[in-house]
Amino acid sequence: MDFVIATHNNNKVKEFKRILEPLSVNVAEAEFGEVKETGSTFAENAFLKAEAACRQTGKPAVADDSGLMVEALGGAPGVFSARYAGENAADADRIAKLLENLKSVPKSGRGAKFVCSICCVFPDGSKVTAQGECRGDIAFSAQGSGGFGYDPVFLVGEKTFAQLTPYEKDSISHRGKALRAFAAKLKSHMENVNI
Repeated sequence: MDFVIATHNNNKVKEFKRILEPLSVNVAEAEFGEVKETGSTFAENAFLKAEAACRQTGKPAVADDSGLMVEALGGAPGVFSARYAGENAADADRIAKLLENLKSVPKSGRGAKFVCSICCVFPDGSKVTAQGECRGDIAFSAQGSGGFGYDPVFLVGEKTFAQLTPYEKDSISHRGKALRAFAAKLKSHMENVNI
Protein backbone atom coordinates (compact mmCIF):
# COMPACT_ATOMS: atom_id res chain seq x y z
CA MET A 1 0.00 0.00 0.00
CA ASP A 2 1.27 3.44 -0.89
CA PHE A 3 1.10 6.22 1.64
CA VAL A 4 0.91 9.85 0.50
CA ILE A 5 3.23 12.30 2.24
CA ALA A 6 1.16 15.37 3.01
CA THR A 7 3.82 18.04 2.77
CA HIS A 8 5.10 20.52 0.21
CA ASN A 9 8.50 20.66 1.95
CA ASN A 10 11.02 18.67 -0.13
CA ASN A 11 13.41 18.40 2.83
CA LYS A 12 10.71 16.69 4.88
CA VAL A 13 9.89 14.37 1.96
CA LYS A 14 13.53 13.23 1.90
CA GLU A 15 13.54 12.60 5.67
CA PHE A 16 10.25 10.69 5.54
CA LYS A 17 11.51 8.45 2.74
CA ARG A 18 14.93 7.92 4.32
CA ILE A 19 13.41 6.80 7.64
CA LEU A 20 10.21 5.01 6.56
CA GLU A 21 11.22 3.10 3.43
CA PRO A 22 13.70 0.80 5.26
CA LEU A 23 10.77 -0.02 7.58
CA SER A 24 8.76 -1.33 4.59
CA VAL A 25 6.50 1.73 4.41
CA ASN A 26 6.08 2.80 0.76
CA VAL A 27 5.81 6.57 0.50
CA ALA A 28 4.68 8.51 -2.55
CA GLU A 29 4.25 12.17 -3.30
CA ALA A 30 0.89 13.42 -4.51
CA GLU A 31 -0.70 16.67 -5.54
CA PHE A 32 -3.06 18.20 -3.02
CA GLY A 33 -4.03 21.73 -2.04
CA GLU A 34 -2.56 23.94 0.68
CA VAL A 35 -4.00 23.34 4.13
CA LYS A 36 -4.45 26.14 6.66
CA GLU A 37 -2.65 25.20 9.87
CA THR A 38 -5.26 26.52 12.30
CA GLY A 39 -4.57 24.06 15.14
CA SER A 40 -3.21 25.19 18.49
CA THR A 41 -0.93 22.14 18.78
CA PHE A 42 1.46 20.26 16.49
CA ALA A 43 -0.83 17.21 16.72
CA GLU A 44 -3.89 19.18 15.57
CA ASN A 45 -2.05 20.64 12.58
CA ALA A 46 -0.65 17.24 11.57
CA PHE A 47 -4.19 15.82 11.60
CA LEU A 48 -5.57 18.72 9.52
CA LYS A 49 -2.94 18.14 6.82
CA ALA A 50 -3.23 14.34 6.79
CA GLU A 51 -7.03 14.39 6.73
CA ALA A 52 -7.13 16.88 3.84
CA ALA A 53 -4.57 14.93 1.78
CA CYS A 54 -6.39 11.64 2.42
CA ARG A 55 -9.70 13.18 1.37
CA GLN A 56 -8.20 14.69 -1.79
CA THR A 57 -6.20 11.64 -2.91
CA GLY A 58 -8.25 8.73 -1.57
CA LYS A 59 -5.06 7.20 -0.16
CA PRO A 60 -3.69 6.90 3.38
CA ALA A 61 -1.90 10.19 4.05
CA VAL A 62 0.94 10.85 6.47
CA ALA A 63 1.61 14.38 7.69
CA ASP A 64 3.76 15.94 10.33
CA ASP A 65 3.76 19.25 12.08
CA SER A 66 6.91 20.18 13.84
CA GLY A 67 8.66 23.16 15.28
CA LEU A 68 11.03 24.65 17.78
CA MET A 69 10.07 25.52 21.35
CA VAL A 70 12.49 27.81 23.20
CA GLU A 71 12.24 27.98 26.99
CA ALA A 72 13.35 31.62 27.29
CA LEU A 73 10.62 32.61 24.82
CA GLY A 74 7.84 30.80 26.69
CA GLY A 75 7.73 27.98 24.14
CA ALA A 76 7.80 30.22 21.06
CA PRO A 77 7.97 30.01 18.13
CA GLY A 78 6.09 26.70 18.63
CA VAL A 79 3.34 26.03 16.08
CA PHE A 80 4.32 29.31 14.39
CA SER A 81 7.91 28.13 13.71
CA ALA A 82 7.53 28.29 9.91
CA ARG A 83 5.83 31.70 10.10
CA TYR A 84 7.97 33.17 12.89
CA ALA A 85 9.47 35.93 10.72
CA GLY A 86 6.44 36.37 8.45
CA GLU A 87 4.47 34.29 5.98
CA ASN A 88 7.07 34.13 3.17
CA ALA A 89 10.26 34.46 5.21
CA ALA A 90 13.30 32.30 4.46
CA ASP A 91 15.08 30.06 6.97
CA ALA A 92 17.78 32.73 7.39
CA ASP A 93 15.12 35.32 8.33
CA ARG A 94 13.60 33.06 10.98
CA ILE A 95 17.04 32.28 12.43
CA ALA A 96 17.95 35.99 12.48
CA LYS A 97 14.75 36.85 14.36
CA LEU A 98 15.30 34.01 16.84
CA LEU A 99 18.89 35.04 17.57
CA GLU A 100 17.84 38.69 17.92
CA ASN A 101 15.16 37.73 20.45
CA LEU A 102 17.71 35.69 22.42
CA LYS A 103 20.66 38.10 22.20
CA SER A 104 20.58 38.97 25.93
CA VAL A 105 19.97 35.36 27.07
CA PRO A 106 23.07 33.63 28.48
CA LYS A 107 24.15 30.13 27.49
CA SER A 108 22.51 28.63 30.60
CA GLY A 109 19.10 29.97 29.57
CA ARG A 110 19.03 28.89 25.93
CA GLY A 111 17.38 25.49 26.39
CA ALA A 112 15.02 24.41 23.63
CA LYS A 113 13.40 21.38 22.07
CA PHE A 114 12.26 20.34 18.63
CA VAL A 115 8.86 18.64 18.61
CA CYS A 116 7.33 16.55 15.82
CA SER A 117 3.79 15.17 15.68
CA ILE A 118 2.94 12.60 13.00
CA CYS A 119 -0.55 11.67 11.91
CA CYS A 120 -1.71 9.16 9.31
CA VAL A 121 -5.35 9.24 8.22
CA PHE A 122 -6.83 6.29 6.34
CA PRO A 123 -9.74 6.41 3.87
CA ASP A 124 -11.87 4.51 6.41
CA GLY A 125 -11.46 7.37 8.89
CA SER A 126 -9.06 5.59 11.23
CA LYS A 127 -5.78 7.23 12.19
CA VAL A 128 -2.37 6.50 13.68
CA THR A 129 -0.43 9.17 15.58
CA ALA A 130 3.02 9.50 17.15
CA GLN A 131 5.19 12.23 18.61
CA GLY A 132 8.92 12.76 19.12
CA GLU A 133 11.07 15.35 20.86
CA CYS A 134 14.73 16.28 20.86
CA ARG A 135 16.16 18.55 23.53
CA GLY A 136 19.07 20.88 22.94
CA ASP A 137 20.17 24.50 23.16
CA ILE A 138 20.16 27.50 20.85
CA ALA A 139 23.62 28.50 19.62
CA PHE A 140 24.74 32.14 19.51
CA SER A 141 25.28 31.94 15.74
CA ALA A 142 24.46 29.65 12.83
CA GLN A 143 26.89 26.74 12.36
CA GLY A 144 26.99 24.09 9.64
CA SER A 145 25.62 23.81 6.13
CA GLY A 146 23.38 20.75 6.35
CA GLY A 147 19.77 20.39 7.37
CA PHE A 148 17.10 23.04 7.03
CA GLY A 149 14.94 25.35 9.12
CA TYR A 150 16.46 26.09 12.52
CA ASP A 151 19.03 23.26 12.24
CA PRO A 152 22.07 25.62 12.07
CA VAL A 153 21.30 27.06 15.53
CA PHE A 154 19.98 23.95 17.32
CA LEU A 155 22.81 22.47 19.38
CA VAL A 156 22.83 18.89 20.61
CA GLY A 157 26.01 18.55 22.59
CA GLU A 158 28.80 20.33 20.72
CA LYS A 159 27.23 20.21 17.24
CA THR A 160 24.21 21.76 15.60
CA PHE A 161 21.80 19.64 13.57
CA ALA A 162 23.29 21.33 10.49
CA GLN A 163 26.73 19.90 11.34
CA LEU A 164 25.48 16.30 11.50
CA THR A 165 25.17 13.87 8.62
CA PRO A 166 21.57 13.10 7.62
CA TYR A 167 21.84 9.69 9.29
CA GLU A 168 23.31 11.12 12.50
CA LYS A 169 20.48 13.63 12.61
CA ASP A 170 17.81 10.98 11.92
CA SER A 171 19.08 8.86 14.81
CA ILE A 172 18.43 11.58 17.42
CA SER A 173 16.03 14.06 15.85
CA HIS A 174 12.44 14.74 16.85
CA ARG A 175 11.23 13.62 13.41
CA GLY A 176 13.37 10.48 13.44
CA LYS A 177 11.98 9.49 16.86
CA ALA A 178 8.40 10.28 15.81
CA LEU A 179 8.68 8.37 12.53
CA ARG A 180 10.15 5.27 14.18
CA ALA A 181 7.37 5.31 16.78
CA PHE A 182 4.84 5.88 14.01
CA ALA A 183 6.19 2.95 11.95
CA ALA A 184 5.77 0.60 14.93
CA LYS A 185 2.21 1.81 15.58
CA LEU A 186 1.39 1.61 11.87
CA LYS A 187 2.55 -2.02 11.72
CA SER A 188 0.28 -2.88 14.65
CA HIS A 189 -2.64 -0.97 13.11
CA MET A 190 -2.24 -2.74 9.76
CA GLU A 191 -2.11 -6.16 11.45
CA ASN A 192 -5.31 -5.40 13.39
CA VAL A 193 -7.07 -4.15 10.27
CA ASN A 194 -6.18 -7.37 8.39
CA ILE A 195 -7.66 -9.60 11.11
